[in-house]
Amino acid sequence: MKKIIFSTAILASTLLSAQIDLSSTRYGITAGPTYSRVTNAHNPSGPRYSLYAGLLALIPIDDSYQFYIQPEVEYLGAGESGKDKNAKGVDAYNAIYGNHYISVPIYFKGYFSEDESEFFGMVGPKFNFLVGQKFNSSTPQRYTAEGDPTTGINGKASSFNFAVGLGIGYSYKRQLELALRYDLGITNTYKGLINELTKDPNTAKKKSEQVISVGLSYIFE
Repeated sequence: MKKIIFSTAILASTLLSAQIDLSSTRYGITAGPTYSRVTNAHNPSGPRYSLYAGLLALIPIDDSYQFYIQPEVEYLGAGESGKDKNAKGVDAYNAIYGNHYISVPIYFKGYFSEDESEFFGMVGPKFNFLVGQKFNSSTPQRYTAEGDPTTGINGKASSFNFAVGLGIGYSYKRQLELALRYDLGITNTYKGLINELTKDPNTAKKKSEQVISVGLSYIFE
């Protein structure tokens, strides 16, 4: 919680000190595939492939139009699966632990020069609000949202997750952009799995959700 407050305070300070020009705000759409994992959560544990899609705003904060605040509202598919390459043939290998979010990232974005076509970097907090989970018939009962009534172990994801997002990309004429993004989960995604009985000492550690995405954005004039 302290990290969230600290990050939010830094963002607020940046916004207050920036020369924000809302009249020059541009809007766009963004979408792309995602690759996600959750550390220390399920056994076996493997990647899940999904997608994200949403809307963005590009708000200039300097007179040279090189630095921006870029808030977004998007659907984000994350979570993980049981497809550990070393666990083929195990009952839970085909399990799905899908998390569906409405995600609100707020990036500080900087182009490397004032040129129209240029590389850029972005960093900022990401607020993920859970809207649903997906399981299948291969998902062990203890890993479902309802969980195991005997042990109290459950795989219900937290209703809110906080992450820090990093990205780098290339912009063609400040209109068509391709970006590689990485999201590091700061909060605990699966609090109900903390007390799972296992010989793995990492079980009691934080379940950090991590997402890699490649996105294509189109920004309207």
